[in-house]
Amino acid sequence: MNTKTLVIIKPDGLKKSLTGNILTRLSETKLRIIGAKVVHVSRQLAEEHYGHLRSRAFFDDVVKYLMGELHGEEYSRVMALVYKGDDAIGKVRKLAGSTNPEEADATSIRGQYGRLTTKGLFENVLHCSDSEETAEKEIKLWFEPDEIVEDVYPTTTIELKVKKRAWK
Repeated sequence: MNTKTLVIIKPDGLKKSLTGNILTRLSETKLRIIGAKVVHVSRQLAEEHYGHLRSRAFFDDVVKYLMGELHGEEYSRVMALVYKGDDAIGKVRKLAGSTNPEEADATSIRGQYGRLTTKGLFENVLHCSDSEETAEKEIKLWFEPDEIVEDVYPTTTIELKVKKRAWK
C-alpha cells in the first residue's frame, strides 16, 4: 500500500552531522523523497507537533528539544522530509528503531546514534510518523501543498494577500 510519512531529523542529528548517514540509511527503504526542507522550529510549531503529549510532565522539554534550545542557537533547526512508497510508515519506523535509544536495536538509526541524556531526555535523532492519520496531520503541519512535488492530499486554490520576504 502506497503511504506517506513525515521524517524529521532533529537538532541533535544535525549537530552531530548525521544528516548524510541518516539519509543513506533511509535510502535502504527504496522510498521516494517527495518533500524536503530545513526549518527553524517555532514554539507554536513544536507545541502543535507534540500536542498529544501536552499533559505529560516532559512536554516542555520535548518542545525545547525540537526547537533546538538544548543544542545551541546554530542548531535551532531540523530537516523535515516527506517519504512516499509501499508501506512507508512501517519501513521507516523499523529502520528508525524504538523511541528510547537504549531500547532500540543496535542496528537501527536510534540504536546507533541516539542517547539518553543525564536529564532523562531521549535524544533519538529523528521523528517518524506512527500511522497514516498521524502522517497526514504532521505532513500538513510541516509542509504547504506546493512544497511537496506530488499531490498527496486534496487541495484547494485560494487567493491571499500576504506580505512576505523576497529576494532583492
